[in-house]
Amino acid sequence: MTYARTPDGTRIAYQLQGEGAPLVLLAGQANNHHWWDAVRADFHPARSTLTLDYRGTGDSDKPDTPYSTEQFAEDVIAVLDELGIERADVYGTSMGGRVAQQLAARHQHRVGALVLGCTSPGGPHSIERSNDVGRSLVQSQPGAARQALLELMYTPRWLADHPGPYNVIGDPAMPAHSRHHHLVASNRHNAWDLLPAISAPTLVLHGTDDLLNPAANAPLLTARIPGAQLHLIPGARHAYFEEFRTLASPVVLDFLCRASVPGRPVVRGPR
Repeated sequence: MTYARTPDGTRIAYQLQGEGAPLVLLAGQANNHHWWDAVRADFHPARSTLTLDYRGTGDSDKPDTPYSTEQFAEDVIAVLDELGIERADVYGTSMGGRVAQQLAARHQHRVGALVLGCTSPGGPHSIERSNDVGRSLVQSQPGAARQALLELMYTPRWLADHPGPYNVIGDPAMPAHSRHHHLVASNRHNAWDLLPAISAPTLVLHGTDDLLNPAANAPLLTARIPGAQLHLIPGARHAYFEEFRTLASPVVLDFLCRASVPGRPVVRGPR
């Protein structure tokens, strides 16, 4: 296992695969790097991929102290520093998209191109999930909340054809205190005032049928980040990057290739 150590002494486990310019992949809340297992190879024809286990997950340390998306972003910087990577493209989904916002706004020179998937700006300007969705995730019946989360992640047809295992519904080995700190960190995220400072070419991706993080957040991010482009995937739910990988991964790769060529447009997909 390979680790970077943060300024506060926390060990962050990371995983580097493939060859080429690095693409940092940031997972959702309370998940480790396995979030990306099904799709990371899609990027290896053009990029190496760098994942990490957030503090509190996977093989990283799990301090019982408050977490924040700003701190998660600093942990990414610690990993980049450990590897001697001065600049990388970044693709964050769900809470990982929130971490990516912090990273791109606070460390502009470290982010080449930015992809924000199924995420939101947080704070009072974001569009929250409905009360019905929220209640479905805290049901007391055994397995009911898990099933509700799966149905928010994937379409019924995909679930019928793919019985699991599922790598996007939380790190099962997380201690309770870490799970709580992740929830608080994501809920307290508010990057609205930071978003105009993002200078990296940015693509915003979202499934039109995402109710866990409503798709209405995508145009908010697009309008707030200078020059950002929007691509919506019809019929996709929260885990669009896995279920609709044959659509999503090529869109991301094409955007990254265009963003790396000076003077070339990066507009992709319908607005």
